[in-house]
Amino acid sequence: MPLVVALLLALLTAGSYAELATKYPRAGGSSHYATRAFGPFAGFLVGFCMLSAGVVSVGALALGFAGDYLGAFVSLPVFLVVIVFLALLAALNARGISESLGANRVATLIEVGGLLLVIVLGGIVIFRGEGDLGRLTDLGTPENGPVAAVLAGTVLAFYSYVGFETSVNIAEETKDPARSYPRALFGALIVTGVVYALIGVVAAAVVPTEELAGSSAPLALVVEAAGIVPPFVFSVIALIAVANGALLTGIMSSRLAYGMASDGLLPQVLTRLLPERRTPWVAILATTALSIALALTGTIDVLAGTMVLLLLVVFLSVNAAVLVLRRDRLEHRHFRTPLILPIGGLASCVLLMTQVEWAVWRLGLPFLAVAAVLAGVAAWRRRRA
Repeated sequence: MPLVVALLLALLTAGSYAELATKYPRAGGSSHYATRAFGPFAGFLVGFCMLSAGVVSVGALALGFAGDYLGAFVSLPVFLVVIVFLALLAALNARGISESLGANRVATLIEVGGLLLVIVLGGIVIFRGEGDLGRLTDLGTPENGPVAAVLAGTVLAFYSYVGFETSVNIAEETKDPARSYPRALFGALIVTGVVYALIGVVAAAVVPTEELAGSSAPLALVVEAAGIVPPFVFSVIALIAVANGALLTGIMSSRLAYGMASDGLLPQVLTRLLPERRTPWVAILATTALSIALALTGTIDVLAGTMVLLLLVVFLSVNAAVLVLRRDRLEHRHFRTPLILPIGGLASCVLLMTQVEWAVWRLGLPFLAVAAVLAGVAAWRRRRA
């Protein structure tokens, strides 16, 4: 249920991105829209939240890599796995974008295949009569009623869909953004939502809830219950999927830090490039070091929740920007989202923020405070210039 609710809430904000990306098809994305609608302070604040969300997400994925999936093969200290894992990803990132994206293509095929494998194996268990479909309607806990439990779960489930907002940066590279971008955006989210919903169904029906909640490798339990494929096979797939997500997010974070430094919004040292590879090695080191520090001092659920919190700030600004920029009439054709969607997107962001736990706010507030201070400095410098 939280996966489905999170999808519906993500689609509300996706409508705003579809309108703005086709109205202003250029790189810069959320930060550019906020700047046009509200000025440089808001633009920097949004850009810094995007950067922070990426750094936090890589930390969460590093902890996921060091969990029970890796434990199927070897038992190592978490801090050692986190450091070595992120160092290797940073090296691949510094090696070059073509090598990184080549690895991404292969890893994406493997991870989608892994999700489909879980759905098929879970379906086999259910058809054998070994699952419990009654768990699919068992909402809530002794501490929380159905609504409170679903909303709390939705905050974490929202993490599954974030990433769609980065696609706006390549809208300008499509031949007909007004036609192709909305189809790609909504199509990708809906297909992803269907896959995730099916994963949720088979996992909840095949494995008792308490076992799912207590494991950092819950989908491996579904594979094990089927007894057809050795569990270590899915563990390999899961490790590849986590590494793939961390690599892509690390690339985005380091390039965003480099871009903001090039615009004078962050220290100029972040613009230094490797002489031959032309990759921003200082930005890669800086973002990787922050991700390591967060992974070694946080937990997966808190880090994932913090990423969602930071992106909710971004989504708030984007939904509001759509409403403000409606007065900006352009000659070229673009997608126009129904007015109810950005209004619903605003309401959904506020609703999810009210469900964020205090531990998440405690980690997210320093990022927001630093963003506000730096945004104020950037706005002041721009006014002087």
